[in-house]
Amino acid sequence: MKQTEIYILSGFLGSGKTTLLRKLLQHEKETGRDVGVVMNEIGKVSIDSTAVSEDLPLRELLDGCVCCTIIDQFEDQLAKLLEEHELDAIYIETTGAAHPLEVFDACMAPSIAARIQMKGIITVIDLSLWMQRHTLDPAVEELIIEQVKHADLLLLNKSDLLQESDQASALYSIQGLNSKALAILTSNADINPMVVTGISLNEKDEKSSVTIDKLALQTYVHTFNHPVHHEGFEQFISRLPASIYRVKGFIRFIESNLLYSFQYTNGQPILLPDLSDHPTTIVFIGSHLNKADLKEALNLL
Repeated sequence: MKQTEIYILSGFLGSGKTTLLRKLLQHEKETGRDVGVVMNEIGKVSIDSTAVSEDLPLRELLDGCVCCTIIDQFEDQLAKLLEEHELDAIYIETTGAAHPLEVFDACMAPSIAARIQMKGIITVIDLSLWMQRHTLDPAVEELIIEQVKHADLLLLNKSDLLQESDQASALYSIQGLNSKALAILTSNADINPMVVTGISLNEKDEKSSVTIDKLALQTYVHTFNHPVHHEGFEQFISRLPASIYRVKGFIRFIESNLLYSFQYTNGQPILLPDLSDHPTTIVFIGSHLNKADLKEALNLL
């Protein structure tokens, strides 16, 4: 029986998982391998699936986390991918709130286990966030540490934003938590794909009790009915509280006819022109979201 390679992409919200996935899929296309993708979003709207080419088998799991609330859906969708396609590999991009070992365990369900080759867990770390981990909600800090501890490959991403001394400090602390995994400093999740496909599985220790429920993460989805003022939107973003970890989506401005892709992580906004035609929808992910205030402020833009 042919076994399909399974790669789990882990890492907290906004660490760079989708950027890494895009690079890996391009590599797989160039090598001619047949691959599928499973993507999980906490919210009810999919944003990151735009990174996956329409000709690739894709399963999206929305409004929950594959490691707990929708684990049955995850096992079912993974089994269908294996049944309906002759795949060389499947990449699973978890939500940033997922515990990677829970996803690992779900892949080893009796109905699936014999048909897969578990290659390992690739954890992408936002080094800027890592350096501030002690200021985060304790449950968030614990999850990020767990994502590091159970990885088989560690990408210390956004390293270009840190001084060399801070890079060395981060590498030392991360390797202290997980000395078995190869740790590589990256920028923009730029890594030789052969390093990823060449990883080997390490023995997994017991997981912690941290769950998405303890994180108390919430989502708010806002759809714009009209273009907004660029300056007003920038001012709104600059006032976001630290409890909002991630914002992503698409937006149009009155000053331009272009559609823009918007990403916000750890206080850092990125706005890029997008030639596609996506709905102008923004997704907020954070703890203790005041959805009424967000809606009111966005409607005033």
